[in-house]
Amino acid sequence: MVVLLGRPVVFVCPNCSERLGLNSVPEKPILHPCRGLAGMLAPMVVEGTDCKVESNERDDYVGAELVQTDGNGRPVMNVTTTYADGRTDCVVFAPTAKGC
Repeated sequence: MVVLLGRPVVFVCPNCSERLGLNSVPEKPILHPCRGLAGMLAPMVVEGTDCKVESNERDDYVGAELVQTDGNGRPVMNVTTTYADGRTDCVVFAPTAKGC
């Protein structure tokens, strides 16, 4: 029996110093609370990927909705990852419904 070891894949965050080494690329994105985005849940990318990850503040009125806020108390609607080749990924923080 021969065990083949793959090359480790290192995931990094473009906005903070978070690093994670894995033996393979997972099926789902790796998310972490990013210190560079005031604690927002942000994706990590494969080391060497040319991209920009940024959070986008809600532009509409919040009212009594339960919304996701960053560490500074600002309501955030999403975190987008824009790649150099024009692709864009997005993590959306929809308002939470509450019962009466």
